[in-house]
Amino acid sequence: MLSLSACTVGPDFVRPDPPRDKTYLSGPSPDTTAAIPDVLGGDAQRFVTDLDIPAQWWQVYQSRPLNDLIQQALVANPDIHAAMQSLKLAQENAKAQRAALFPLVTATGSGTHNQQSTVLSPTPASGSSVFGLFTGLLNITYLLDIWGGTRRAAESLDATAESQCFLLEAAYLTLTSNVVVAAVTEASLRGQIATAERTITIQRESLALLQRRFAIGQASRADVATQEAALALSEATLPPLRNQLSQQRHLLAQLTGRTTAHVPAETFDLASLALPQELPANLPSRMVEQRPDIRSAEANVHATGAQVGVTTAALLPQFTFGLTYGSTATSFDMLFSDALGPTVTVGASLAQTVLDGGASLARRRAAIAAWEQSKAVYRSTALTAFRNVADTMRTLESDALTLRAAANAERAAKLSLDITRNRQVAGDAGILEVLNAEVTYQQASLALVQARAARFSDTAALFQALGGGWWNRDVEGNPTPARRAICRAPKNPPKPQPWPDNKPRAAPEPDVTPAAAPGPGAAAPTQPSRSSWGSIFGR
Repeated sequence: MLSLSACTVGPDFVRPDPPRDKTYLSGPSPDTTAAIPDVLGGDAQRFVTDLDIPAQWWQVYQSRPLNDLIQQALVANPDIHAAMQSLKLAQENAKAQRAALFPLVTATGSGTHNQQSTVLSPTPASGSSVFGLFTGLLNITYLLDIWGGTRRAAESLDATAESQCFLLEAAYLTLTSNVVVAAVTEASLRGQIATAERTITIQRESLALLQRRFAIGQASRADVATQEAALALSEATLPPLRNQLSQQRHLLAQLTGRTTAHVPAETFDLASLALPQELPANLPSRMVEQRPDIRSAEANVHATGAQVGVTTAALLPQFTFGLTYGSTATSFDMLFSDALGPTVTVGASLAQTVLDGGASLARRRAAIAAWEQSKAVYRSTALTAFRNVADTMRTLESDALTLRAAANAERAAKLSLDITRNRQVAGDAGILEVLNAEVTYQQASLALVQARAARFSDTAALFQALGGGWWNRDVEGNPTPARRAICRAPKNPPKPQPWPDNKPRAAPEPDVTPAAAPGPGAAAPTQPSRSSWGSIFGR
């Protein structure tokens, strides 16, 4: 029986082969981005191969308000709590399934008062037709896992728990990235609003000048009307920008688990954010180990492959061993008495499905289809990750060039506006020249603010595309970053937060870091096995 119990039907899981590519790009890979001297956010950024990502990767922006806001989000965001409960659900289901590997022991007891017809032979040895009957039994049943179906089911649920663990990590990464991008977007909108207000101030000054000239007959009414129209158009740009800023504040409230009536106290502007000068450019073989969505998809392949073994074992005979031990007596005080012999039943059963209309075979074919589907999803997820990293690296390279062009355009537009306004004061420039210079300056200033913000948000996109640093969240650190990281269950996860009320929120403790709240997720899956489903990367 021991030799039979070692048999495990179905495919064994083997990790997919790592990609052989050494780069994400078809052309030359950038080593560094362009530098824009004397411009906010114009520092050159260098791509460093195998630069490890810190667990709190958002701290590269060196913004205490941003760190505090992300800490609040990690504690209070309901999506994180939902992901935690999904992980707990998967872990408990796996524990429940592993219990099936052990015998089932139940205890039963009963007591009855009986009266039997005198026509029949009396049941008890005393010959009385009125008697009591008391029983106490211990029942042991054990389904022999000869074909490994129970073990495959446990393996599948362990892998499902691992998948949920990485989905939790993906939720952490998505949340922190969303908070960073929302903060950068807020900072960009504040900059755009300030630019629009500066332009409006300039146009009001021009209008006041024209009105004075019109009063003394040196300007026409048409010139004044033209300047009034330009001013009104510029003023019309402010309400949409302020509305977008309000929406970003509402988004930050939602991300931090608050209603929109309780927006965060933290505010952001581009000058308060530092642009990291060193960026990770990890090899593709390492990236597929770090991306939580890829690791989740890999665990799903493991889970669905094990289900093929479960459905295969269901086609084979099932052996069950049973043992019942107890006592039967006609009075309760005699139950388990030495004067009475024990009641013992020992046996085994064999069950084999003979005809079920093809349901068992159909379930096995469905499990195989689900296994093949999960492998295709894994390939798609990995290819999407490659594209994410490649797109972001090219975008960061382009962002620097865009910022340089925007900075040059803004400087030239400001110089042109100053010269044109001086000419207007001297009576050497007409209203159309001034308006053209004002519009050009406003557009160049807005483009400069947007180009600055793009570098910050696209930097966050690179950290997100490479996995976000979850593997460094352990308290003891990660002394071997090249080693395959395992998702672990969160320690002391935060409790769900109550709805905010009109009372002010307590400020976060200065020494609390996001490492205390989130943690990597579930226990490692069962030991990898022997067969392979090949490389996901065509070569």
